[in-house]
This record gives sequence, C-alpha cells and structure tokens, in this order.
Amino acid sequence: MGLSSRGRPGERGAATAELALGIPLLVALTAGLVWMLAVGAAQVRVVDASREAARAVARGDDVAAAESVALRIAPEGARVSVVVGDGQVTVTTSARVRAPGGLLSALPGVTVSDEAVALAEES
Repeated sequence: MGLSSRGRPGERGAATAELALGIPLLVALTAGLVWMLAVGAAQVRVVDASREAARAVARGDDVAAAESVALRIAPEGARVSVVVGDGQVTVTTSARVRAPGGLLSALPGVTVSDEAVALAEES
C-alpha cells in the first residue's frame, strides 16, 4: 500500500508552520549580521580617524585641525582626545554604534575605540 500524495493527516500543514516559524528567525539573523558589519565598519573608521589625527599633529599641524579631521573620518557622534607630550602624540577616538531598529532595538549599543600613537617630528 502506498501513501497518498497528501501524506498523513497529522503532517498536513507542517511545512507551512515550519516556514512560518523559520522566516522571523532568518530575518533576526540577517539583522544581527548587518549590525555586526556596521560595528566592524565603525571600528575601521575609528582606527583611521585616530591614525590620521596622530599623523597630522606629529607633522606639526594644529591640534584643533587634527581633531576636525578625525571627526570627519570617524562615525557620527564620535569623541576624539589628543594628548601631546614627551615627544609623542596620542589620539584616542571612540564612538557608539546602536543596534538596528526592529527586533534588535532592545539590545544595547556597542562602543568602538582606538588609540594611535605617533612620534612628533622635530622642527
């Protein structure tokens, strides 16, 4: 005796139910991956901002101008700190990355930061 094309009575609709439960999970997973990519991109921008500001001050540029450069490179809302002393320049940049809206909006944001050190050039 073979099974009919409909399958057993208890299994009807099981594929639809599994699909209905799986789609929100896939959407949440995709949103999480997008957030991780955003955090990675923000980290790269913070590293670049710190490095460029440290180079600028080490070359002899004005500290305020270097901070301005760093803020243009860094993610929105970033904080930049420049310390000059003992023949070196230390720049610390940090920024907060918020979770995307929707399912992940309840999660706390992530703070990315970097510190770059450059030796001051002699004039």
